[in-house]
Amino acid sequence: MCSLEKRGNLFILILTGQNSEHRLNPDLFSSIISALSRAKAESTRGSALVTVSHGKFFCNGFDLDWINAAGSDEETQQRFNLLLDYLKQLVLAFISLPMPTIAAVNGHAAAGGVVLALCHDYVLMRRHRSVLYMIDLDLGIKIPEPFMALFRAKISGSARRDLLLRGLKIKGEEALKMGIVEAVYDSEEEVTNSGIEMADDLAKRIWHGEVYVEIRKGLYSELCDILGIASKAIATPKL
Repeated sequence: MCSLEKRGNLFILILTGQNSEHRLNPDLFSSIISALSRAKAESTRGSALVTVSHGKFFCNGFDLDWINAAGSDEETQQRFNLLLDYLKQLVLAFISLPMPTIAAVNGHAAAGGVVLALCHDYVLMRRHRSVLYMIDLDLGIKIPEPFMALFRAKISGSARRDLLLRGLKIKGEEALKMGIVEAVYDSEEEVTNSGIEMADDLAKRIWHGEVYVEIRKGLYSELCDILGIASKAIATPKL
């Protein structure tokens, strides 16, 4: 599950449980989306959000045990499709959040966990003790839209190819060189603290949340078109 802490204008989304892989199932999806909805409702000018996790994993993708516990092939497919729909809702919630967002990836992120990290505006990682891994090719699973649009928006050229078509397990140092993450750190504590510090620095700019959202939409216009997120008119302030 997850919890949401508020420290002044800063929201800290915590994937809880030291022994958890934070696998995405309806319960965890609902918990995260509910937390983001609360952050959106309570946001003010100068808000920011950082996501952190407990334990070895940031997020190890879909809960395959939950999917495979279905009673038939048809129900298995239905459960998989349900999680894809939840993941789409998650991307939409992050894109629509009226504040800067930072993912402090202090553990491994696989498949849907990579998507969760890339939903944020900035990604920080541990240097050696965390990897990004898109397992879909190894499992024979096609990556649907809007998630391909998210990869196109957030990762460029050969880095995107190597992540998706080579199935590389990319450690933090390599992810930094490939331009996937902003910075890397040696320890879990450093990643978490640096994420909070970055969020605090961004919050000090006291940006207008709705303006921030609209600029983000323009930056990722193809993704927003696929998600069905329309732009909104905002009155120009007196300058």
